[in-house]
Amino acid sequence: MANGKFVAYYRVSTQKQGQSGLGLEAQQASVAAYLNGGAWQLINEFVEVETGKGANALDKRPKLRAALDICRKQGATLLIAKLDRLARNVHFVSGLLETGCDFVAADMPQANKVMIQMHAVMSEWERDQISFRTKAALAAAKARGVKLGFAGSSNLERNIEERRTAANTFAAKLAGVIQGFRATGLSQRAMVAQLNQIGIRTAKGGEWSLIQLQRVLERIKPCIEK
Repeated sequence: MANGKFVAYYRVSTQKQGQSGLGLEAQQASVAAYLNGGAWQLINEFVEVETGKGANALDKRPKLRAALDICRKQGATLLIAKLDRLARNVHFVSGLLETGCDFVAADMPQANKVMIQMHAVMSEWERDQISFRTKAALAAAKARGVKLGFAGSSNLERNIEERRTAANTFAAKLAGVIQGFRATGLSQRAMVAQLNQIGIRTAKGGEWSLIQLQRVLERIKPCIEK
């Protein structure tokens, strides 16, 4: 149940989406659902239209900066519909946490700062992997010329090695999270539930199962047993 003062922040990624309202109504509905009940006051609402790209994302988001200014002055909480509406950038999210303003995501209302940072780490990894796979596919297609889709034995071996490297990188990213789970005495099934609850996705972007967790544990076993 929501209580206190809030400033809502909505973000759409392109000018076209901003003009059409695509995605905006869903975000507004999510915020409204979060504010359904309790003693709350919605002080203001801001809608940002930008790409989110660039090293200094906050400078490219004047609406977010304005929303944070009001939060500081009014002692309000920044309210967003989805955590990924802020950024898929660990440095940016860490900087936001250091502003001193409280913020909550309607899709992860119970998430604390540690969980938010963990989510940002995995979201950034997922974004980078999508970019890597796209570039690799384009480079392979260019090298093959018109023989698109051809997969000889050498190409197959290379793809297998690339997938293995990507899987190891993903597992290494999770090593710290797994160690934290183990330190609190969580069972493997409890770890699966926690990963799904806080929104960390598998390497393929889906929800976790016990077998998927066990595969990751096997990959990071040498690291966590040192």
